[in-house]
Amino acid sequence: MKTLKFILGITTVVLFSAFTLIKDNQGYKVGDVATDFTLENIDGKMVSLSDYKDAKGFIVVFTCNTCPYAVAYEDRIIALDKKYAKKGYPVIAIMPNNPEVQSGDRMEAMQARAKAKGFTFPYLMDKGQEIYPQYGATKTPHVFVLQKENKGNVVKYIGAIDDNYKDANAVNQKYVEEAVDALLEGKSVKETHTRAIGCTIKV
Repeated sequence: MKTLKFILGITTVVLFSAFTLIKDNQGYKVGDVATDFTLENIDGKMVSLSDYKDAKGFIVVFTCNTCPYAVAYEDRIIALDKKYAKKGYPVIAIMPNNPEVQSGDRMEAMQARAKAKGFTFPYLMDKGQEIYPQYGATKTPHVFVLQKENKGNVVKYIGAIDDNYKDANAVNQKYVEEAVDALLEGKSVKETHTRAIGCTIKV
């Protein structure tokens, strides 16, 4: 009887721990306040969201050099920054992969890629891979649109950039643009969550 109680007790602890772990790893939901971060940019400077005093919000994009999906979206990410940074919603790109596992995502490679493509936004390394789990990012690219409010940077959209990673000219729905446009007009975002299409983050 004691053995049975012991086994049941252990099982309960394991199940509870597993549930807690899954819950903790889910990341932000729409409506959550995103914690600020301080990450190294490709120019060696440390960057935080709080540095952007005049921003109305942010387009946070978890992306990298090596994923074909991320590469396919680079020009569209640049276009998002050029369109919305001046309106108060700059792009903040974060490279979440472990560079020891994915050597093409080392800082030197990030610097070279940003220079070659003419990135107009910060390209930060999630050193120690502490930030992407907080957000709940699982793919590259994976986008989180934040709106600056009195209580902090509130998550308003999570997911893909648009509905066609293969061909920018064949896109029917521009999820991120629609979300930011709605926020700029003082409206609610209609589609707050879509499935991110991309490569799994390398740990």
